[in-house]
Amino acid sequence: MILSKQLEDAINAQVGAEFAASLQYVSIAAYFDADDLPQLAAFFYRQAEEEKEHAMKFAHYVVEAGGQVRIPAIDKTEYDFASPKHCAQLALDWETEVTRMINGLMDIAVNDKDYISQDFLRWFVAEQLEEISTMGTLLKTIERAKDNILWVEDFLARNPIVEPEAAAD
Repeated sequence: MILSKQLEDAINAQVGAEFAASLQYVSIAAYFDADDLPQLAAFFYRQAEEEKEHAMKFAHYVVEAGGQVRIPAIDKTEYDFASPKHCAQLALDWETEVTRMINGLMDIAVNDKDYISQDFLRWFVAEQLEEISTMGTLLKTIERAKDNILWVEDFLARNPIVEPEAAAD
């Protein structure tokens, strides 16, 4: 097995976190979908798929590295949202936490002198810059729109901050 037990356990926790993010983003997407805001709904549905893909990348890596995938229990998602700003802030806070977790995975791989895992994790490190930037842009856009969420819809229709094909990578 390539992975240390500590890294295997931490990656398994990350698999759970990525699936939790996917489910949270589905809840947010449904909130916007129910309010007939198709651009925001589509944005978060794409984010949900992307997070699921991240979970699967981690799970496949654990198997390839000779470990065992053990997905932890996933907490219930938040589903009562006060406002679109609340949704964007929740997403930004989540991506900030995921970045902290991925940095922790990299710390373990560095301490283990596990160069294969470091190489694998570099993609996720870079990906988190995109995730935080994207959610930060969405939050700022919602704040600028104030009470007119249709301006955010228009902004997303003209300037998608996450291209549909980018979510499929």
